[in-house]
Amino acid sequence: MIRRNLMLSALAGLVGAVSLSWAAPAYALDSRFKDDNGDLVADTPTDPSQQVDPDTLIFAYTPVEDPAVYAKVWDGFLRHMEKVTGKKVQFFPVQSNAAQIEAMRAGRLHVAGFNTGSNPLAVNCAGFVSFTIMASKDGDFGYNMEIITYPGSGIEKVEDIKGKKMAFTSQTSNSGFKAPSAILKADYGLEPEKDFEPVFSGKHDNSILGVANKDYPAAAIANSVLHRMVARDVIKADQVVSIYKSQKFPTTGFGYVYNLKPELQEKIKESFFTFDWEGSALKEEFARSGEEQFIPITYKSHWEVIRKIDAANGVSYECK
Repeated sequence: MIRRNLMLSALAGLVGAVSLSWAAPAYALDSRFKDDNGDLVADTPTDPSQQVDPDTLIFAYTPVEDPAVYAKVWDGFLRHMEKVTGKKVQFFPVQSNAAQIEAMRAGRLHVAGFNTGSNPLAVNCAGFVSFTIMASKDGDFGYNMEIITYPGSGIEKVEDIKGKKMAFTSQTSNSGFKAPSAILKADYGLEPEKDFEPVFSGKHDNSILGVANKDYPAAAIANSVLHRMVARDVIKADQVVSIYKSQKFPTTGFGYVYNLKPELQEKIKESFFTFDWEGSALKEEFARSGEEQFIPITYKSHWEVIRKIDAANGVSYECK
């Protein structure tokens, strides 16, 4: 189990209302929510007075890279959502997963894409209802966690990380923290602080740039982000070397907050599934990592592997 003092350090930047602790795994929804149909996400309130119908929908994309880059990427899609829903739609540039979750929990965020690792916390603490994911033309989806280094770092295999510095992104990230933590301990007997020095970069692009510029000897990252950064010439492919590649994990899950009016929920779904990717900024950006459409998913089924990783790490989500 990852030692408690590491986790306390990792949580220093989190907003106070949302916390993680290393204890027996628990996935119960916050007491504010109900799940009568057993799909593991919050039910829409049956009382119409508890349902919300905002004039302006606030949308946020997971902060994997600079939010300014993605405000432009998502603009065409958000204009499409305006036409379908009849609402104004505003892009909300979040700087951290914790801030994104807290915004939805506080009622300031209505539609969002939450990264792989923060989906369970968003579902349990903020009432997030995940219903779609990006996929390739043939319906394939997901990404791999990779551990990267730079040429000449002295690290040629995972075991060589021992005694060195290892960069993670944030404690809520699956590929940037949770999956590599479990794999490093279970498969290689490497524990943070005991066997290597853990550092937190905040985002995948920070970790990738840190390795490419030789600031970090090694880092755990989502290779979908790496592929897009190489395609945009942010870094050169030969600046980094991969020494580990995981199984595929589901990528960012998109959805809405649980208490929107049912009619609005359906319009939001329609926005995703009727969006024309051809010629869009969304396709230009995400086709770089093989994604060209939205397909239906469920949190219960598609995030099962992530819940198992959390259980292996002993993660318990506490909403305060």
